[in-house]
Amino acid sequence: MFAKNQAVLDFLLTRRSRPSKTLTTPVPDADTLRTILTIAARTPDHGKLEPWRFIVLEKAALTRLATMVPARGAALGLAPDQITKAVAQYGNADLAVVVVSSRVASPKVPQIEQTYSAGAVCLALVNGALAAGWGANWLSGWASHDRDFIQTGLGLAAHETVAGIIHLGTQTSTPPERPRPDVDVITTWVRT
Repeated sequence: MFAKNQAVLDFLLTRRSRPSKTLTTPVPDADTLRTILTIAARTPDHGKLEPWRFIVLEKAALTRLATMVPARGAALGLAPDQITKAVAQYGNADLAVVVVSSRVASPKVPQIEQTYSAGAVCLALVNGALAAGWGANWLSGWASHDRDFIQTGLGLAAHETVAGIIHLGTQTSTPPERPRPDVDVITTWVRT
């Protein structure tokens, strides 16, 4: 049995994502981000397949993506408010990491487990950033699921998808706590 790490338990019991619109500069530098990415890459991946990868989006790349959003939104027939929200998601950000689900053929590991692993990477990245003292928020949105947008804007291969976009920066305000699930309501104990 490992020794109890109360500081980590306290962190996990109180962790709270920071809304991306409240994040600003400074953002983590390359060395700090490399540490956070290393934390995220320690996620179980069911067979050492590494069915995910990272794309780091700095300000210029985020601005470029924001300029692509209106044309794609219009082509998809989206409402103006959906388009505006997506433009802001990219255009107002200073640093984001795209977690790409890049599943591989495996006779042992089902594709769905590889997808779950990519989702776990997203949470590990958020928690790593928060533990390092940065604000972080896991977002997606319609643009990150649009095939044309992710292939043209992010260079994803045909078999790849976006598991999440993790926005990072300095928090400008601490969000209030929100209601959490009642563990007793959502848990079934099977004892026999």
